[in-house]
Amino acid sequence: MQIGTIIAIYFVLWWVCLFVILPIGARSQHEAGDVFPGSEPGAPALFRFWPKIIATSLLAAVVQVVMMWVLANPILQQYWT
Repeated sequence: MQIGTIIAIYFVLWWVCLFVILPIGARSQHEAGDVFPGSEPGAPALFRFWPKIIATSLLAAVVQVVMMWVLANPILQQYWT
């Protein structure tokens, strides 16, 4: 596979993994009991951006490595053809 294809696949996987990771550990302001005036009560009470970005990057990398292994495995290629 070409490097551009690998980067494009990682980009798509990263966004899919982001939507998987975002709700994990999220508590709304309403659940926390501390609604900031003028904000939506369903908004996150504490939005930890960088840990979610790191977790998303690691998860996307693991998923891509597994996917690349599956696509390059000769036994599975023989099964699919």
